[in-house]
Amino acid sequence: MIFPKSVFYLSMRTEDNASTITEFVLLGFSDLPNLQGLLFGVFSIIYVIVLIGNSLIIIITRLDAALETPMYFFLANFSSLEICYVSVTLPRILVNLWTQDRSISMLGCATQLCFFLLLGATECFLLAVMAYDRYVAICNPLHYPLVMNHELCLKLAVGSWIGGIPVQIGQTCQIFSLHFCNSNHINHFFCDIPPILKLACGDTWMHEAAVYVVAMLFVTVPFMLILASYSKIISTILSLPTAGGRAKAFSTCSSHLLVVLLFFGSASITYLRPKSNHTAGIDKLLSLFYTIVTPMFNPMIYSLRNKDVIAEKMSTY
Repeated sequence: MIFPKSVFYLSMRTEDNASTITEFVLLGFSDLPNLQGLLFGVFSIIYVIVLIGNSLIIIITRLDAALETPMYFFLANFSSLEICYVSVTLPRILVNLWTQDRSISMLGCATQLCFFLLLGATECFLLAVMAYDRYVAICNPLHYPLVMNHELCLKLAVGSWIGGIPVQIGQTCQIFSLHFCNSNHINHFFCDIPPILKLACGDTWMHEAAVYVVAMLFVTVPFMLILASYSKIISTILSLPTAGGRAKAFSTCSSHLLVVLLFFGSASITYLRPKSNHTAGIDKLLSLFYTIVTPMFNPMIYSLRNKDVIAEKMSTY
């Protein structure tokens, strides 16, 4: 693959007889030179689908008074998050495919990673909050309006959005405090922790350990809370006397459960497996899944599984 001359430009400075990279190259899908145009078209369509699908959910939940419930309040927040989450990576991918200039400054790479981590943490927290909402609705339906009041919903949403800011900014600063040498080629389509750590000089075990600790905090803990909520939900559903009641109760949380499995499954494999098991191809595939594919399907999953959203959509035509 022949890159533009500017892509091979390597900004370096000499300090203590060592060279430090100040510019990276996102290799992305450069190993598929004959598919660049096709990939640009596919990703453009996906981006439009994500924007339109999630925007429709936000608009519908805001316009219809019948959907002014905690469940749809969190769903609107989740759709807003998905738009932001995809916008961190996809526009850059499209620019790289269109211009074939894959260079990115150190500051640009750090900024992309920071926002990616912040929004990823928000998604983990928000999915846990949505699971708690379903737990209260199904397991304590009589107290649901009192427990999930507007004030609590607002606090939970704000907490989900800002809860990861200090830790993720700190983690980004820690990653980019490393010295990078020998190569400035990031074998990925965006700035992510595993491929960046591979470029670092010397022993990075302390940084890898910090990544595992943060992943445990922001991925494993919310996932365990979700599992606890759903264990109670499933137990309650199975105790319902009629099959119709069980089906109706499960239908209100099945879409959320599917999204949880898709997101946490791929994210956990990416960040919790040992560095020695990381391969560029698998990392790219998994990252595509939880950064692009899942946000594309989320509006479809929620709208197809939720009768209220379907009814409102039909009434607008």
